[in-house]
Amino acid sequence: MNEQPPPPFQIQIIPVTVFQQNCSIIRATSGKAAIVDPGGEPDKLLEAAKKMDATIEKIWLTHGHLDHAGATMEIKERTGAVIEGPAKPETFWLDQIETFAAEYQFPGNNRNVTPDRWLDNGDTVELDGNEFGVVTTPGHTPGHVVFFNTEMKVALVGDVIFKGSIGRTDFPMSDPPALINSIVTKLWPLGDDMRFIPGHGPVSTFGEERRSNPFVADRVLAAQ
Repeated sequence: MNEQPPPPFQIQIIPVTVFQQNCSIIRATSGKAAIVDPGGEPDKLLEAAKKMDATIEKIWLTHGHLDHAGATMEIKERTGAVIEGPAKPETFWLDQIETFAAEYQFPGNNRNVTPDRWLDNGDTVELDGNEFGVVTTPGHTPGHVVFFNTEMKVALVGDVIFKGSIGRTDFPMSDPPALINSIVTKLWPLGDDMRFIPGHGPVSTFGEERRSNPFVADRVLAAQ
């Protein structure tokens, strides 16, 4: 009986801070790794990477909110990782991380972020031969992006969509119609069987949300 080859990468979700933000570590079979949305608790994240025998070489950001990007610069300094994403309009939020950390007395060494590479719709990011597509998904924030891998059928969607809900649109630079448009035109075409890891809460699939999400299910949008 032939053994199945190991998957090209594994993903571990590590919730961080009081916001229980889903930071993800993507580890390729070689041990090279990307960390997605390091929102805080860098010691906890680096310890998790060590236990995975993962060497963090990339930091991928879906957007610039404090709870998703607060620990980015510290992790970059401690690992030498390259910061990729989000899209350029997210400068609005990345430049205010320190301001909001002080305002909310958010623990940790939270610093403003300047990515090494801004991303745009249709770009790709790569981890040891594993390619992830990038789509721009404005609405929650102006420069939000989503990362997806078609081989493993997994997407990292930040705060665009959640199991049973969608991202908030009551922040400065939010745009409710744009968020719905991002979900319908950028995420649904990735396929109903695409699993997604949201910025908070449990994993789901786009197909499940098209059936049951009270905000963006097909029947809900058709009735509007």
